[in-house]
Amino acid sequence: MKRNVYPLEVLLWSIAFPGFGQILNKMYLKGAFFIVLEFVINVNANLNMNILYSFQGKSAQAIEVTNYEWAMFYPCVYLFAIYESYLCALEKSGQEVRKYLALPFVSGAYFSTVGVIFSNVGGILLPPTFVAIFGIFFGVGVGSLIRTLLMRYV
Repeated sequence: MKRNVYPLEVLLWSIAFPGFGQILNKMYLKGAFFIVLEFVINVNANLNMNILYSFQGKSAQAIEVTNYEWAMFYPCVYLFAIYESYLCALEKSGQEVRKYLALPFVSGAYFSTVGVIFSNVGGILLPPTFVAIFGIFFGVGVGSLIRTLLMRYV
């Protein structure tokens, strides 16, 4: 049974869980690698408890349970897995890969990592998980803006 690759579907599955996009692209070893890597980082950083406490509004507990040495790896691995699976899906579907496609993903990873670094500082205003998530959205927005400017003027 032959299956068409839909880049948007791959992108959304990768956002849901790193590695699933690679599996949809029939890159099973790479998908398994990203799933295992996400699991190892998640467990060592204690991210699930961070997320639980953040959603409950218990910022101090979320900060206390988090291993930030591991948590700083997560945004880069997460956004690279999304980017890589989306890029492969675009190539497999025959769609044109536009210039500077990586910029929103790289910028999102950068700002989210900075968000993780500073998420234990201002926990009163925003729980730690939301600081990192806000960093992703802000970074993707900044990267998309820079990409648009580069495509227009370069």
